[in-house]
Amino acid sequence: MADTPQQQQEPRSREGRGGEGRGREGRGPGDRREGGRGERGDDRRGDRGRFEGPPEIDIEKLISDPLYLDNQAHGVVSRMRDMDSGTKSQLRRLYNAVRRAVRAPESERQQQFVMLRARLAYTIARHSLRSLDSLEKLLLQVTRKNDARGYERFRDLFEAIVAYNE
Repeated sequence: MADTPQQQQEPRSREGRGGEGRGREGRGPGDRREGGRGERGDDRRGDRGRFEGPPEIDIEKLISDPLYLDNQAHGVVSRMRDMDSGTKSQLRRLYNAVRRAVRAPESERQQQFVMLRARLAYTIARHSLRSLDSLEKLLLQVTRKNDARGYERFRDLFEAIVAYNE
């Protein structure tokens, strides 16, 4: 009967937080709100995939597989429609900047893409375009690789995104 007094004390300590008995029966000691974890923390863990952001785009697959590029473009546009209120003109402005960066002389191309990444990051933050986070990460990969084919495929991906967003 040593367990009974502890069980009786627990509901009394929670009375000030909404009363006893509201969906609290049948819980084990690990399910209580302790150490910052509680009902809300458990619920968030189940939705974690949705809030972590879009999946990363693999630069090597993007270069080698045209269907992968097409699927990623569809995925970005789908996330844009679900998450963001970005306008088509914002996308077109970014796409034009990508095209200019690809056409830049080889000696200046990497610098152009570095600045393009900064511009993309600003646009994402300014207009809450969280669906474009994967493009920012991809742009970092492309810039680090500093390969003409990677730059061209990034441009192709962006072109597909603009086209599918129409």
